[in-house]
Amino acid sequence: MTSFSETNSKPIKHTERFGQIGIYLGKLFRIFMNEKNWKVFPMAAIVSAIVASVCNNVFVNMEGTQVGALAFSCVCIWNGFFNSIQTVCKERPIIKREHRAGMYISSYIVAHMIYQAVLCVGQTIIQLVVYQLSGFPFPEQGIIAGSFLLDFGITLFLITYAADMLALMVSCIVKTTTTAMTVVPFLLIIQLIFSGVAFPLVGIADSISEFTISKWGIRTICTVANYNALPSVTLYAAVNKLTTIPEVSMVYKYLRESEFWELIGETSRQNLMDSSYVYTLANIRKEWLILAGMSIGFALIGMLFLQFIDKDRR
Repeated sequence: MTSFSETNSKPIKHTERFGQIGIYLGKLFRIFMNEKNWKVFPMAAIVSAIVASVCNNVFVNMEGTQVGALAFSCVCIWNGFFNSIQTVCKERPIIKREHRAGMYISSYIVAHMIYQAVLCVGQTIIQLVVYQLSGFPFPEQGIIAGSFLLDFGITLFLITYAADMLALMVSCIVKTTTTAMTVVPFLLIIQLIFSGVAFPLVGIADSISEFTISKWGIRTICTVANYNALPSVTLYAAVNKLTTIPEVSMVYKYLRESEFWELIGETSRQNLMDSSYVYTLANIRKEWLILAGMSIGFALIGMLFLQFIDKDRR
């Protein structure tokens, strides 16, 4: 692997922080081509297509939209994790040597943040294309950008980037790629369990979930999709199952032909409405800021840990 000093014609100690960002960013893009890191893009397309093939009624009703939001968030988190989980730990000896020669850790991390942001943008575009080709009935209007597709795309990017920065933080903390890859399954399980959709959360579990990318990602997707305005099919499905009982079939026929049928759907919708998904500019901006804040926080923690790389006794 090309070392940091090999990318610069001048001694590192004479290069300012911003100059080092540009130098290291150039190296990252060369590695992207030479080591075929572009493979993250076809992998994003495959994962998105798999998820799209099993998601039903997304943006059609409440139940389908919430499950779809969980699936979309999982795709973003998966992409983000594997973008950067091994990025830092695999070159710790190089970083240690170059840091002693004058490389700024802040420049190194900022270069990675910019590079990873480019990867996340590409993966987000791929996801949107796959979901469109899958025939998802996207709403036309977006509350912030005027286009739902743009609001949705920004949301997917922020989820992916937050996961990317979390993985980058882990890569800064652990010392080997083996340890990094061992941590990934635990991170994925935590994101799934504490998402607030797969399992009901109460007490301490609910408090923990406030710090997970998945929960805020699902909230944001449901918010931009105007979840609370969608119809619900929960009670309809329950009533339909009762039609197998002969005594109920006549009641069912009566309900379908009466005004009570719409009342059943509205009652179901009212009970499933969630104040966390309220469709307002302020709510979406808050959720976007939280995801962006998580990204910055993870990057800063990773930067802090990497500052002590000179104490690495391996």
